[in-house]
Amino acid sequence: MYPPDLVKPMADELVNAGFTSLHSAQDVDEAIKNSQGIHLLVVNSVCGCAAGSLRPGVVLSLNTDTVPQSLTTVFAGVDKEATERARQYMLPYPPSSPSIAIFKDGKLVHMVERHNIEGNSAETIADHLKSTYTEFQ
Repeated sequence: MYPPDLVKPMADELVNAGFTSLHSAQDVDEAIKNSQGIHLLVVNSVCGCAAGSLRPGVVLSLNTDTVPQSLTTVFAGVDKEATERARQYMLPYPPSSPSIAIFKDGKLVHMVERHNIEGNSAETIADHLKSTYTEFQ
């Protein structure tokens, strides 16, 4: 587990963009079960691909007309209980940090795993997410 003070600047990148941090299994349950429309859940991480591609790409993806109705995040290695619960909602996909899950009315409809993030630019991730928001809107 990482010290919360160490990851705060990394978590704040998404919080400052409008994301709600989820810290418990109950937080995750409420966020997903009560979501209407498109819900974006980001599993944040300390790795380089999260810093260079995931977080900037996710934030950039919100600069469009069609955006998710709710934005949430858990931090792998910090929010252990919340991350484990979020991953239950992401089944059958294996645990992946970082990753991006898109739900529609509480049902998983799209998953972006670490291997889809690594080696891709923030712009590529943003473009992919924008088209996915439009597809499931």
